[in-house]
Amino acid sequence: MSDIRTRQERAEQFRSLHDDFLVLPNAWDAGSAHLITAAGAKAIATSSGAQSWSQAVPDGRSLAMADVLANIERIVAATGLPVSADIENAYADSADGLRATVTQFLATGIVGVNLEDSGASDGPLYDTAAAADRVAAARAAAKDTGVDLFVNARTDVFLLAVGEEDGRLADVIARGNAYREAGADGLFVPGLLNTGALGTVARETGLKINAMWLPGAPAPEELRDAGVSRYSAGTAIAQVAYTGAFDAARSFLAGLYTPMVGAIDYFAFNDKFAK
Repeated sequence: MSDIRTRQERAEQFRSLHDDFLVLPNAWDAGSAHLITAAGAKAIATSSGAQSWSQAVPDGRSLAMADVLANIERIVAATGLPVSADIENAYADSADGLRATVTQFLATGIVGVNLEDSGASDGPLYDTAAAADRVAAARAAAKDTGVDLFVNARTDVFLLAVGEEDGRLADVIARGNAYREAGADGLFVPGLLNTGALGTVARETGLKINAMWLPGAPAPEELRDAGVSRYSAGTAIAQVAYTGAFDAARSFLAGLYTPMVGAIDYFAFNDKFAK
């Protein structure tokens, strides 16, 4: 855990990166965070899905919160970059419970969170007012801690195809405005990659808009020109890594060694972890 001054400096750095166009790779463990740092990233986000897969469980609050906290603390320790954590629904249904769990996540040294409006016990999404109360609770936890936490409110309206298709954009805008009033800094809309719609959300909410890569995504410059401030990889980098591991294992079992022969040399790879 970093000291409060270091965390505040990283929080300010992270916030300022959204003033341009932040490309934000997602890590799932300390090793991937170290390599993403070495690759030249300016900040790191965690991926709840990839983190879950690393423990052989599916995405969706399948890991115990204690395991998630320990993993995020290792990720923060592995990089000097600002880290934003995917905390799903913060492992709490009530706003009071969320405030307590966000405080625990802040103790790991993170300076940003993604907070989902999915995960409600009575439906695919919390209703707008309840979700806004949860954003306010996250902001209150940050105020208590003294870190200018970047609260990225995630809405899964498009990802989960909630409601009638022709009403989803209006729902996202209404939610975004409610979340902004509750203290959100950004709005993450996974599943939405239409640049016109993303631009409308940016203009109508005044929030820093986060898009997530999916197959067929527009070029980064198109997203930036549309008003997107942040572009994250989600589980994509982990999918590439695990696909490579799966293919290499199958090849090795079949007596084919091409994937291993073409890999980076052991000593060169090991040197990437040298402090």
